[in-house]
Amino acid sequence: MDADNDLRYYYLMKAWKQSDNTSFNFYDAHDINTILDKSEESIKAGLQERFRNTKIFVLLVGEHTKYLYKYVRWEINQAISRNIPCIIVNLNGKRSLDDNLCPALMCGNLAVHISFNSKILQFALENWPTSDAAYRADGKTGAYYYKENIYEKLGL
Repeated sequence: MDADNDLRYYYLMKAWKQSDNTSFNFYDAHDINTILDKSEESIKAGLQERFRNTKIFVLLVGEHTKYLYKYVRWEINQAISRNIPCIIVNLNGKRSLDDNLCPALMCGNLAVHISFNSKILQFALENWPTSDAAYRADGKTGAYYYKENIYEKLGL
């Protein structure tokens, strides 16, 4: 995610998790360790530790995410090389691959692309890992998305 511009969406996800009125839940890898030393080496070492405990990679995609190379690109590479199921969350509401905003590295790799909403994100967190495993077993790659009937069943 673009921490300079999109941090409020991450905080909203944390609020969804803490709310008593929703079933939204996720394991937040940011809770694993706090990276205090802001050198690139220390940050990447801390991120490596987080990736060792990551079951699903969620990438929030805003207007500037595709231009962030230092850490976002590195994190995407980590997720891909570790075969971690990837969920791409479009902050602009698009429900499929957004060619204009999605980092190029993710465009051809196996991932599900969804809009930013707690219900569809929870659905993806619960269902995408199984789909990801099946697609990998069949040698499939590329961008996937949920059809409109899934969004309608979720009341979206």
